[in-house]
Amino acid sequence: MSLPPGGCAPLISVQLCTYNRRRLLAKVLQALFDQQLPRSQYEVILVDDGSDDGTAEEVISRLQPSCALHVVRQRNAGLARGRNVGLARARGKIVLFMDDDVLATPGLLSAHLRFHRSHSRAICRGAVINVSSFDALPPPRYSWRNYSGAYFWTTNVSVPKELLEQVGGFDERFREYGWEDLELGFRLRKVGVRSLLSRDALVYHYKPWPRVCDQAALVRQTRAQARTAVQFLRKHPHWRVALATGQLAAPMRLSALARRVGWTRLLQRLSVLAGEGAQARSRIGRWAAGRLLRAAYYDEIAKQDGS
Repeated sequence: MSLPPGGCAPLISVQLCTYNRRRLLAKVLQALFDQQLPRSQYEVILVDDGSDDGTAEEVISRLQPSCALHVVRQRNAGLARGRNVGLARARGKIVLFMDDDVLATPGLLSAHLRFHRSHSRAICRGAVINVSSFDALPPPRYSWRNYSGAYFWTTNVSVPKELLEQVGGFDERFREYGWEDLELGFRLRKVGVRSLLSRDALVYHYKPWPRVCDQAALVRQTRAQARTAVQFLRKHPHWRVALATGQLAAPMRLSALARRVGWTRLLQRLSVLAGEGAQARSRIGRWAAGRLLRAAYYDEIAKQDGS
């Protein structure tokens, strides 16, 4: 599916990958269609990474885009591959990466373009506010409570396309969940590209409270993230990578001790008991669920390292 481009190339290309986000995707895309920017100045490139939940039939086929929209469907191959496919389609000099659970504010694209007019060779880290629902959004005011120090986080980040091509795009060997964006950011940093925060380039990121029934899936995702963390550090054995991924001596030793004394089993029990009902809303339930994911992360790292 593609809305034919106009006579001139757009100023900015927005790239999203989606996988089984039927419930959110229509709102995410509509927010991009409703930007405070002339339609000829931007395009949206959507890569459907093998969705099988009706995304193509119930959402994508019914879209009525007001700007240039390009949709690519592919077999499930992971975010790195999907991002590169989208990057190859991008016609704008600036490429903005977003996720399929992120809601743009109306001035998002204008803010990214203003940033790059002032910083011609830099990464624009857009501001992110986490929300549990898209139905009741807080005021679009960024505060340091929402701060992330990630150098290149594809929830909301833009960079000149020529710089992405200079470092070779995303590493498609990162096939599982996690770190493919930070790994690209590390390479951009190595060639001297700065990463600066823009508080005006604001989005809402859908982060609902975890449900008890989601726990097993979250553990699987966390273990995949641990495997890619090990892959990241093996490719770039640098202190910044070790710090970002938590592969440091102290937490690794503490995790090994916790496994020996049965800490994980206790966390599992606490998480289930505190999360009885629809959602784990209690303070102790959220605490236990978070510690359980942390334990799974370090357990998987230990398995990959053979320790």
